[in-house]
Amino acid sequence: MQNARVYSYLRFSDPKQAAGSSIARQVEYAQRWAGDRGLPLDESLSLRDEGLSAYHQHHVKQGALGVFLRAAEDGHIAPGSILIVEGLDRLSRAEPIQAQAQLAQIINAGITVVTASDGKEYNRERLKSQPMDLVYSLLVMIRAHEESDTKSKRVKAAIRRQCEGWLAGTWRGVIRVGKDPIWLRLDGSTWSFVPERATAVRRLIELYRLGEGSIRIAERLNAEGLILFPSKSTPPSSLYRILHNPALIGTRELTLDGEVWALPNYYPALLSEVEYAELQSLLGQRLRRKGKGDIPGVLTGMRILRCGYCGQAIVGQNSMGRRKADGTLNDGHRRLLCVGYSGVGEPCPVKGGVSVVPVENALMRYCADQFNLSALLSGPDTDTPQRLQLASIRNVAAETERQLQRITDALMADTDQTPLVFVRKARELETALSNQRAEIQRLEYHLASTTPSTMPAAAEAWAALVEGVASLNYDARLQARQLVADTFERIVVYHRGMTPREDDGRHIDLVLIPKGRQPRMLRINRKTGAWNAGEDVAPM
Repeated sequence: MQNARVYSYLRFSDPKQAAGSSIARQVEYAQRWAGDRGLPLDESLSLRDEGLSAYHQHHVKQGALGVFLRAAEDGHIAPGSILIVEGLDRLSRAEPIQAQAQLAQIINAGITVVTASDGKEYNRERLKSQPMDLVYSLLVMIRAHEESDTKSKRVKAAIRRQCEGWLAGTWRGVIRVGKDPIWLRLDGSTWSFVPERATAVRRLIELYRLGEGSIRIAERLNAEGLILFPSKSTPPSSLYRILHNPALIGTRELTLDGEVWALPNYYPALLSEVEYAELQSLLGQRLRRKGKGDIPGVLTGMRILRCGYCGQAIVGQNSMGRRKADGTLNDGHRRLLCVGYSGVGEPCPVKGGVSVVPVENALMRYCADQFNLSALLSGPDTDTPQRLQLASIRNVAAETERQLQRITDALMADTDQTPLVFVRKARELETALSNQRAEIQRLEYHLASTTPSTMPAAAEAWAALVEGVASLNYDARLQARQLVADTFERIVVYHRGMTPREDDGRHIDLVLIPKGRQPRMLRINRKTGAWNAGEDVAPM
């Protein structure tokens, strides 16, 4: 009892209630109560919850009352102490059985609860001598819960009508429930961007698209002075919630009794619908993140790279302990290994690994060439019929050339007695071949002219990263990683060539399989990094 203190707890579900006289009245009551009993009024522990609901238990989950309950449970509040509240409804408006359990938790810690509105005291001795006070407290809690429950149902019904009116186009207004996006503010009935926070959100999205993880994004935002939250640095845990928030395209989402309401055009949009859809697609691809390490993998860690000999995954291995004085690594210390060879998966029939450097350099330079990239990314929905037609006519022309060659050989072998039918057939084949070549040229021109307008920009994007990838520039490698993930469904590596021999390891064969397109092949000189492009290969 010698360390017992008086604590005063204040709570308002609506901060506007603080403007009334109840605060002054309760503070005065607590001071008088403490003075009459010769106990100190503790003002070091702030027990004030403004805008926190006792019906939804926000004051316990995230407020001062929760702190007090934990302190009491841990024995940091001396037995014999007093907790003064205006009424039991300030303490809890939860279901009666839960509210009574919270009251019992305080009392069982040796603390007396005093209600300033009626002067009642609740502790073990008093409830033992006057058990009807326990019944009275339960009745107060039942009434408090019913009041809040009725109010909650009315509020939800009003919000539901507003949502229905918004979707029907018959109502436009502000729905005053829940939290609004941190990058917007409400001026009367008009939403507007908070400039510095909108800039921070745009930067957040930009960094995420480049492949940065949440911790590094938060560090960069803080370093650049872009603060999303008032008076504090950006916590990494909150970033993904922002990226998922449909308010980025102006849609407000509300959940009422498990039912989700999506209200389009409620807020001003920060992104277009296409940009938001692309962002959500990125969020669903966890393997696009850079992973661990100081050198982001351009090809590995995304389940794209596969071994051509056994079909298992290929992983990257950087020997960071062998860094040179300038912090870089020799090419041979950055390698690609099949998991079957590294001992993780089933044994791979072809042993060994290969430096990732020639593979990265060849792929980057191949995609940086506009002609190669155009062929690689010809869209299946717009040019597949023409590409199939072109391939068919090329095959027909090749067969025509073979027939013409056979007739020409026969004519040259027997010039004295040349059958007239051979001459006539040769002329027919020449005419047919001329027409076929003209059609091939027409289709090739059509395909070139219908290549999407974004292609040059895409080739330039690859080209701009070639040197940065080679020099291990962190940001350049992250951007290249995203280009690889966006472009390729799979890349198959034959680190000793498609037909390996023990005495021949000069070449690396790659089969590039773009998303929904025809596979292509690259043959790379493993020492010089020089490459040759192969013809289209059969789908794998």
